[in-house]
Amino acid sequence: MDLASPAAVRRLTEQYQFKFRKSLGQNFLVDANIISKIIAAAQIGSRDTIVEIGPGLGAMTKAMAKKAGKVLAIEVDKNLLPILKETLQDHDNVEVIHEDALKVDFDDLVNQNAGYQKGYEYPSGYKIVANLPYYITTPLIMHVLERHSKFSVIIVMVQEEVARRMVARPGSKDCGALSIAINFYSRPEVVCKVSKNVFVPRPEVGSAVVKMVRRDKPPVNIGDQKIFFALVRAAFGQRRKTLLNALSGSSFELSKEQWKSIINEAGLDPSARGETFGIEEFAALARCCEKRSGSSCIS
Repeated sequence: MDLASPAAVRRLTEQYQFKFRKSLGQNFLVDANIISKIIAAAQIGSRDTIVEIGPGLGAMTKAMAKKAGKVLAIEVDKNLLPILKETLQDHDNVEVIHEDALKVDFDDLVNQNAGYQKGYEYPSGYKIVANLPYYITTPLIMHVLERHSKFSVIIVMVQEEVARRMVARPGSKDCGALSIAINFYSRPEVVCKVSKNVFVPRPEVGSAVVKMVRRDKPPVNIGDQKIFFALVRAAFGQRRKTLLNALSGSSFELSKEQWKSIINEAGLDPSARGETFGIEEFAALARCCEKRSGSSCIS
C-alpha cells in the first residue's frame, strides 16, 4: 500500500477508528515527492541509524527503512501503535518506541537499540528526521542541541514561519534566540517549502523542511556557554528595548553602568537592539561579561 496518499490515510484511520488529535499537531504527509526530498537531504545510507520523531502512519518510516540500517520511530500517541504495527510489518529494521520525544535521551536510545548490532557504527553520528507540530518545535530542537547529542544531521519539517526563524540572519525581523542557538550548534539551511495541501488533515499554514548539520565545535570562542545563552535570551526577551536596557532589566546582577561599560568593552553599540547582533557579537559580550564578573553575575 502507498501510505503517502489521502486514500491510504482514509482507509487506515477508518479501519482503526483513529481520531486526529489537534493537541498533538497531527498532520500526516501524503506526498511521495516531499518524502523523497527529505530522504535525499538526509543522505541516508545502508549503515545509517535514523531516529524518526512522529512517524504518523509510517509513510516516511517505510521509505527510510528501505535505505537505512536501522530506524527508531518515536511515537507518543498510543492509538497509532496498532496502525504502525500493520504498516511496518515487512520491515524488521524498524522499531517503534512509545515515548514522549521531549523526555528521550537520543544518544542513549541509539546506544541501547542500534549501537551494538552487527553492521552499525553508532551510537554517535545518527540522523534525526521529524515532522514537528508547532507546539513542540522549539522545545524539542533545544532539547536535542543543549544536551550536545551526537547526531550528525537533523532534518525537520516545521511551519514555514519557524523555518525562517531557524535560518534567520542577524538584523532580520525573523532573527531571535532560536536563530542564534541553532547557528551556534549547527549549520542550518532550508531544503524546500511544502504546501499545506499535501497533508491530511490540511493545516492552516505552509511548512518547510530544514536541514541542520551538527558542528564539531562552536563557531566562536566563548568560555561559559551558560552566560552566552543567558545574554541571548535577555537581549531577545525584550526585542523593542535597546541592548543596554534589555540587559539592565535582566536577571544578571549588574548595574546599568556596569552593563554600559561591558557593552562598550565588547565593541558594541549600547543603543542598538539585540536583534541586530549575531553569534560573534554575543560571544564578545559573553567574554567581557565573564571576565568582569564570572558566572556569579547570573542570579
